[in-house]
Amino acid sequence: MTLNRRALLGRAGLLAGAGAAVAVSGGALAACAPDAPPPPATVPFRGRYQAGIETPSQDRLAFAAFDLEPGMTRADLVALLTTWSAAAEAMTRGQPVPGRSDDQNSPPADTGEAMDLAPGNLTVTLGFGPSLFDARFGLADRRPAAFTTLPALPNEILDPARSGGDIGVQACSEDPQVAFHVIRNLARLGRGTVVTRWTQLGFGRTSSTSTSQVTARNLMGFKDGTRNIKVEDAAAMGRSVWVDPADVPGPASWMAGGSYLVTRRIRMILETWDRDPLFDQEDVFGRSKVDGAPLSGGTEFTPPDFAKTLASGQPAIPLDAHIRLAAPENNGGAGLLRRGYNYTDNVDPATGLLDAGLFFIAYMRAPEQFVRIQSSLGNRDALNEYIRHTSSALFACPPGVAEGDPADYWGRRLVEA
Repeated sequence: MTLNRRALLGRAGLLAGAGAAVAVSGGALAACAPDAPPPPATVPFRGRYQAGIETPSQDRLAFAAFDLEPGMTRADLVALLTTWSAAAEAMTRGQPVPGRSDDQNSPPADTGEAMDLAPGNLTVTLGFGPSLFDARFGLADRRPAAFTTLPALPNEILDPARSGGDIGVQACSEDPQVAFHVIRNLARLGRGTVVTRWTQLGFGRTSSTSTSQVTARNLMGFKDGTRNIKVEDAAAMGRSVWVDPADVPGPASWMAGGSYLVTRRIRMILETWDRDPLFDQEDVFGRSKVDGAPLSGGTEFTPPDFAKTLASGQPAIPLDAHIRLAAPENNGGAGLLRRGYNYTDNVDPATGLLDAGLFFIAYMRAPEQFVRIQSSLGNRDALNEYIRHTSSALFACPPGVAEGDPADYWGRRLVEA
């Protein structure tokens, strides 16, 4: 691949990292005393919204998409979701999957690899794919109008075997083994009803979803998600993430309080990127690599000034910079709650290059928000020279499982007659 060598625009500046000395006070030491309560390690499974959406992003991900086996009925789907909900709730509490595990003549109810491990703020989030709303289960009239299959988008070479799915499950934890334990056990409990279509493991969150988190870096070394929606911003969450009852009238009302989920496996051509000059890398993103500040000046969280120009008359933030094309103000206000993760899956056997990059996860009030932003990026985004979209999926995540109702389960309002 030919390296992109943009003309140096005469931009000058110093890249400096800020250091800080951290003093440990007597109060801080007291907080670590043996009799101090440990920090919370669990996230409630039940609530108005599904956990794992507005939950501050954990460090590890295990994601899986499942397809219903041929011949399954709506009753089979109900039984699956009931069983999965009970198992997920137990696992988020740090408990084993319900059932007997002491019968020497039967397989244990829980596979056991998470025994003695803390939940690590485990969350399990479930969504339904567009394919679930075909003729198999009589759900076609309950499909929200906005819930349509994603159109073909620029710069994608999708692998059908790693895309789509009837049901998607996102498990996030601070411990990778705990997250994997969820997917393994749900697949085991669903055997005979569902088949695993594809899976993806992720490490190192690439977006901060809370004001309590520092901005993480992607595998290209840049801060990712500086302008991401923060869950503390209730107005932005209501405007851009949660489905409003007015969005889903009639039979589609089960989706009120839910959110749409888009996943994209975005491979980074790291070997080419690593040979690109620093000034060009920064022009591609529109930010300083060291501190994340926009090239228009300021600090990481200074709003980009897209009108600012250099002495040469060129825009301080190039016209094809990623942050310019993805900015809400340049996309009719469209925003996303991103919860992506880094991934690495060995090497490409055809080229010997690393198969690594970003497993993009975003929640939104309507899929059109993602389509609009991705279409804006289109073929104009300078980052496209170094990335390829290789998988894609869309899921409708219903609202949370109700507190105080032990009979409730994921998607009950959708699947019950």
